Amino acid sequence: MDRLLLMHSFVTVAQVGSFSGAAKKLGSSGSLVSRHVAELERQVGVRLVNRTARSVSLTEPGQRYADFAARILDEIEAEDASISQLHDRAEGTLSIICPKWIGSLDLGEAIAAFSAEHPKIQVRFELGGMSDRTYDFLDSGFDVAFHTRDLRDSSVRLKKIASLPFVLCASEEYIERHGGLDHPNDIAAHDCLVHVNDPVWRIGHGHASTLHKIRNIAFSSNSYIALQKAAVHGRGLALLPQRPAYDDLVSGALKVLLPDLAVPDRPLYAIYGPGQDTPRKVSVFLDFLSRWFAQNPIPAMRP
Repeated sequence: MDRLLLMHSFVTVAQVGSFSGAAKKLGSSGSLVSRHVAELERQVGVRLVNRTARSVSLTEPGQRYADFAARILDEIEAEDASISQLHDRAEGTLSIICPKWIGSLDLGEAIAAFSAEHPKIQVRFELGGMSDRTYDFLDSGFDVAFHTRDLRDSSVRLKKIASLPFVLCASEEYIERHGGLDHPNDIAAHDCLVHVNDPVWRIGHGHASTLHKIRNIAFSSNSYIALQKAAVHGRGLALLPQRPAYDDLVSGALKVLLPDLAVPDRPLYAIYGPGQDTPRKVSVFLDFLSRWFAQNPIPAMRP
């Protein structure tokens, strides 16, 4: 039988002084409370109460155990209350993980802003090391993980935070040497700078969009920053996140290709633990990020 249940019954008997009074306080029966105390005595190995026809008194070991059990039950109740309050407050440690390329760009800036606004939340933010299994971040002790692909997994919850615009571009130097693009199929004839996790490029929107598996890879990396630098140096065409590339696009270091077709945005999803009872620190974090991306849009590029 559950030890805490037995301790609760025994402490109540000790406080009230009778089985019937304890039973009334507990909303139980006198016989059940008596069995609880008897079972506790069996588990402890000593007699805890003196039973007479009219009263119940504690033995010397019983008094000592009653004090001990009351202290333990009070500590458990206090800790339960503390944890419940922590769950409902925006404080404590918030552990976040995401792919390297997202964390080093928009998301890293947004999370830094969140940390500054919520100093009672200690942020642990790790880049990379993500498993192919969607829910593994929970087993690794993270509260939130980020992805840019659509997920269908009932073991986690999902919230779309923002859309990340991408742009197909190249340097003026490269375009002068190799020519620009008149049609997406022209990509096959060009040197391409490819992210290792993005070997297929989608150009255009909706039914008019086309997929292009890149075979002429002149430069590959798991860092979009590295690909951007290679593009500025004229190494080839690159499909880049627009926010970090924006200054180079505005200055003319990079030129937008096929502007009339454009490149589909990538969705930015936050995934977190299942259930309706989301910790306050997580809900506050997700709401902040949604607002941050809405309040910090990337200006539209003009050809």
